[in-house]
Amino acid sequence: MSDPAAAPPYPGHWEADVVLRDGGVAHVRPIRPDDAPRIERFHAQQSPRSIYFRFFAPMPRISAADLARFVTVDHVRRVALVATVRDEIIGIGRYEGLGDHPDSADGPVETAEVAFNISDAHQGRGIGSVLLEHLAAAARENGVRRFVADVLPANQKMLGVFREAGYEVSHHLDDGVIEVGFDIDATARSLEVMAAREHRAESLSMRALLNARSVVVVGASRDPGTVGARILAALVDGGFTGPVHVVNREALELGGARAYHSVEEVPGPVDLAVVTVPADGVADVLSQCVDLGVKGAVVVSGGFAEVGEEGVERQHELVRLARANGIRIIGPSSFGIINTDPGVRLNASVAPRLPVAGGLALFSQSGALGVAVLSSAERRGLGVSSFLSAGNRADVSGNDAMQYWLDDPRTAVVGLYLESVGNPRKFSRIARQLARSKPTVVVKSWVSEYGVPPGHDVRRSGAPPQAFDAMLRQAGVIRTENLHQLFDVAQVVLHQPLPAGERVAVVGNSPALNALAAGACGSWGLTVAGEPRAVRAEADAEEFAVALEEVYGRDDVDAVVATFIPPLQADSDEVQEVLQRRAHGSGRTTVACFIGPRLVGSPDTGLAPVPAYPLPEDAVRALAAVVRYAQWRRRETGPLVDPPDVDVRAARTLVTDVLRDAPAGRDLTRAEVVALLSCYGVGMWPTREVVDADGAAAAAAEVGYPVVLKAAALRHRLDTGGIRLSIADEAELRADVAEMCVELGDAEGPPVLLVQHMAPRGVSTVVTTAEDPLFGPIVSFGLAGDAIDLLGDVAHRIPPLTTTDVHDLVRGVRAAPRLLGHGGRPLVDVAALEDVVARVSRLAEDLPQVASLRLQPVHVHGDGAAVLDATARVAPPPTARVDGPRRTLLPLP
Repeated sequence: MSDPAAAPPYPGHWEADVVLRDGGVAHVRPIRPDDAPRIERFHAQQSPRSIYFRFFAPMPRISAADLARFVTVDHVRRVALVATVRDEIIGIGRYEGLGDHPDSADGPVETAEVAFNISDAHQGRGIGSVLLEHLAAAARENGVRRFVADVLPANQKMLGVFREAGYEVSHHLDDGVIEVGFDIDATARSLEVMAAREHRAESLSMRALLNARSVVVVGASRDPGTVGARILAALVDGGFTGPVHVVNREALELGGARAYHSVEEVPGPVDLAVVTVPADGVADVLSQCVDLGVKGAVVVSGGFAEVGEEGVERQHELVRLARANGIRIIGPSSFGIINTDPGVRLNASVAPRLPVAGGLALFSQSGALGVAVLSSAERRGLGVSSFLSAGNRADVSGNDAMQYWLDDPRTAVVGLYLESVGNPRKFSRIARQLARSKPTVVVKSWVSEYGVPPGHDVRRSGAPPQAFDAMLRQAGVIRTENLHQLFDVAQVVLHQPLPAGERVAVVGNSPALNALAAGACGSWGLTVAGEPRAVRAEADAEEFAVALEEVYGRDDVDAVVATFIPPLQADSDEVQEVLQRRAHGSGRTTVACFIGPRLVGSPDTGLAPVPAYPLPEDAVRALAAVVRYAQWRRRETGPLVDPPDVDVRAARTLVTDVLRDAPAGRDLTRAEVVALLSCYGVGMWPTREVVDADGAAAAAAEVGYPVVLKAAALRHRLDTGGIRLSIADEAELRADVAEMCVELGDAEGPPVLLVQHMAPRGVSTVVTTAEDPLFGPIVSFGLAGDAIDLLGDVAHRIPPLTTTDVHDLVRGVRAAPRLLGHGGRPLVDVAALEDVVARVSRLAEDLPQVASLRLQPVHVHGDGAAVLDATARVAPPPTARVDGPRRTLLPLP
């Protein structure tokens, strides 16, 4: 066995902060030798029943020998993780490798025995499920593939943890003990279970903040110009339905609320703390809030990551303190949070008044822009369900907010202003789920340098610039360029039905505006249904109503753009009323270009208002964005790709063996690339390396004529003389070899040449994947040659991919018509190409050690797709996959 005195390195990357089933927060980390006193306290507080379930025998106390063994592990064959709150252990999960490896007792193992012990005081919070997720991830990292456990039949809770994990669990009863076993490789079901648990936990975590039953404001003063005073006034004036407490050392009463001299004096429990004290006092305040049972804190105070290195460290310490004590943090530098629910009426922000209630949820990463966001919503008459300003986003992020809005019945549309994205893969997964039921509109800014934890800014990623946009399209999110456009779109999806198609009728009393609207439709890819329907410039409401009746009565219209400039003698209000009445219930998405109002009509009438814009181009741009969103929502997502004949275990063994010999990583040899691709059912076109004519002739006889001859160093470049195609016989081959040796040889000798069988006529494409620190794997596709080299015509997708994603990726480049018979070209086997892309995406998803993989060219012809060449590099993953076991954020430094 491993020598305990060897002091194996502590695997700090296994540490994680997690949200539990009830919305609380816990810290998961590897066990340490200094945990011995904590283990003793944990054991002493356990009931005899729980102790018996764990050890199968009474054990009033742990012996010194057992205690030493429990806390001494090698983090490979023997691994133990603990879950802690307030630095006390509330759960333990461990595995010990079984002696099933033929080489040595210290070698890697395939099977490990697993056991858990959860505090009686914390059972039912999902701690066992969390520990199983993280223990399985650690085990997979160490090469373990299967867990087994012995469980007493009466221990139904533990059996439930195994049953509900999403693995294929086998069990049988032997001598009064249930023997459980399951492979721990992630399955579609286990990933689905993890995502569902994570969603529920994070949603409840946010619900505790946005639906707080009591609030304490720390740092309020009598000066009405201070932030604390403004927030206190907003809470009181907004009609918050729960008790409001104030902490101020000098006052007895502030804003109608009793003031306490310290946090310790405040009667608990308190759900939400709003902290406005100077930065150097925030940590002390948070420490005092622990005993109040505070679930979350809105830290309005500045002076953290936005002010430099000292502030960054102060912010890290604040988050460590919060996570250790199970508290969520919004901020620092947060504008605050708002919930307009009549049963809550929470305005814990510097907004002067509670917004009008409605269906629009808003998230702003910028505190300053939070003011602009709420003001814009108010000016346009858009009701708000809830609002969250994340500030520096040290803990709570847009992902957390979206998890809450997924379940919030009062939210119909979500708008997000983002300056950085800390976990794009998780964002994509949650946003895709959210957008399926609630339109999600995103403004992504590139200007912020502040408040972004290391590694969280997309600009610091090695991903292609288009990857973020591709991720949003894949997730069905509506991307806009600025806040103005965000609200343009929000007006449509809040008040109008989603369009059934892209056929648009234009009607109005201004030929110029009609022409602009019709031209904009063409620019944005919409189809104008017939000629714009014009009415007289001086038309009144009655004449306009006749024109509208005609337009809405047509069968070839999915949406209507109405333009109107009121003449001197016409009543604009009457025209607006006519439009609102006719559009309501028509099933046609309607937008308008009216001078003045942002909404035609009022929701108070019981009729849906019509979004209005000052210019027809604005109206059509918003309509086009909603048309594309509606098309995305109508499409079948398709199942996740699951190609047959995949041997994940053999592939993992291959890359693990390479990294064992080259820990920093290296390029794979051609033979290794062939072996890796074959694990995923992708065959490489046979290739032979030669240096002279005799070798070329022998290779050609082996692969079969006609052949292609390539210079190894220039094998993808037709324009350099490094390729000869369709060589029909040996004489022609020998002549080509001689010519290329003269043209390409140098002082070091003749060039290395490659001989392949000539592929049928078709289209050459390129399929690549690269492991990015933020996005994880990115699969890219393009047509070989100038389309990529000169025009950058490449499409991207983020695995896991569905069959629809693969379909869209292949057709997502501008040159895609070449694959589909454009210009009389022969049809090629696109289905075979999609199969290759699907298999590469699975490889990328399964193997984060594959830093890059390039299949070039993948030659698609009438009867299949041939991979003519490929290169790959393996390296240690840049970071732990952020879509693995649950964690609230990437680990702090």
